[in-house]
Amino acid sequence: MDLPDLGFGGAPVAGLFDPVGEAAASQTLQAALDAGLRYFDTAPYYGFGLSERRIGDAVRGKEGIVLSTKVGRLLKPGLPDDAAGLGWPKPLPFHPVFDYGYDGVMRSYEDSLQRLGLDRVDILYLHDIDAYTHGDPSEEARHFNDAVTGGYRALEELRRSDDVSAIGIGVNEVDVCLRVLEHGDWDIFLLAGRYTLLEQDALDPLLERCKVQEVKVVVGGPFNSGILAGGATWNYAEAPASVRDRAARLRDICEAHSVPLPAAALQFPLAHPVVECVIPGTRTPGELREVMDWKDTDIPAELWTDLKSEGLLNPVAPIPD
Repeated sequence: MDLPDLGFGGAPVAGLFDPVGEAAASQTLQAALDAGLRYFDTAPYYGFGLSERRIGDAVRGKEGIVLSTKVGRLLKPGLPDDAAGLGWPKPLPFHPVFDYGYDGVMRSYEDSLQRLGLDRVDILYLHDIDAYTHGDPSEEARHFNDAVTGGYRALEELRRSDDVSAIGIGVNEVDVCLRVLEHGDWDIFLLAGRYTLLEQDALDPLLERCKVQEVKVVVGGPFNSGILAGGATWNYAEAPASVRDRAARLRDICEAHSVPLPAAALQFPLAHPVVECVIPGTRTPGELREVMDWKDTDIPAELWTDLKSEGLLNPVAPIPD
C-alpha cells in the first residue's frame, strides 16, 4: 500500500479548539478531494465521533481513497464536563473511555465502521499509548501493557483476516515508538510533531530503527500544532519563549530565501526515506489552498544548508532534493 506525500489530518475539521460547522467541514473535505488528496486520517477522539462521521460521508463511494482511523478509546453517551478543555468545544454528545484490550479494540473498530458508514479501513492505529496522554506512570504502564498484548492481538487478527491492510500506533512521543518495536510486527507509525523543521528528536534512533525494520512513518503535525504556520501554539498549548525564538530564527532564514516558513516545514520531513506522508490538518478551503501552495513551493538547496550551518537542523538529517 503506497501513501501519497500529502494527506489530510482529520482533527481540525472536527472542530479542534474552534468549532467547524457542518457546511464548512463538507466544503473543506470536498476541496481536499478536488485537490487530489487521497489519504485521510481520523479517530474516534476527534470531536468524539464527529471527524469519523464527516470524513466517512465525504469519502464514501470514492475510488482510490486510503483511510486510517484509531482504536483505544470507546465513546460512551454523555458529554464530559470539560469537553472544551480537552480541545473539543462543540463535539458530538459522547465522552471517551480508554480501553486498549482485545475486546475494547475490536469494539472500537466496529463502532468506527458504523460512524464512518464503511465496511473497512486501510490502516488502524493504536491511539495515544504514550506518557504524554496518560501522565501517571502506573496508568501509562497499564495502558501500554494492554495495548501491546490484547490490543496488538486484535490488530494482528484484523490484519491477518484482511479487515485492515496495515497496523501501527498513532502517538506524540518517540520513546513509545521505540518500545513497541520490541512488541510485534508493525507496518506504520503515525508520529505527530516529533520529526519536523523545529524538532528532529526522532531521527536517531527511531527513524533508523524503522528503516531497518521496514516500518513506514506518517508525520502528523508538521507545523508543530501551529507555531510553524504563523500561530502561537506548540504541542497544543502556548509556545514557550525558547520555541518561539527557534521558530523566529527558522522564519528569518526562510524569508531570506523568499520561502514561506510553512512550505519548508511541510516539505522537510518527506526527505527522509522512511517518511511516506505528511498530514497537516485544515479546517477551511482557504487553509487547504495554502497547504497545496506550500507543497508546490520551489525551495533552493541553499536554504537547507543555511539551516544546518545555523544549527537549526540536525547535520545528518536528509534534506529535499
